[in-house]
Amino acid sequence: MREFLDEDGQPWLATIQTEGGLDYKGCHYLYLVPQGEGEEGGYGLEDVRWNSRGTAARTLSTMSEVELRRRLRSARGRG
Repeated sequence: MREFLDEDGQPWLATIQTEGGLDYKGCHYLYLVPQGEGEEGGYGLEDVRWNSRGTAARTLSTMSEVELRRRLRSARGRG
């Protein structure tokens, strides 16, 4: 998980959601949640996928805040 601020200075949490199923490939995806709200108020970006939680966590830890804000704008535009 990774905390970041959106363009308005509001705190968000970049985290990982997992889809169930028989195939593990790409079952983890990026999920962005406003800080202090439940996960049902978040945005999933299912085109940003990983094969393992470890890889997802490592990628999130290296993403810049600029990239996270860009992903959030994209998710909001779709939602």
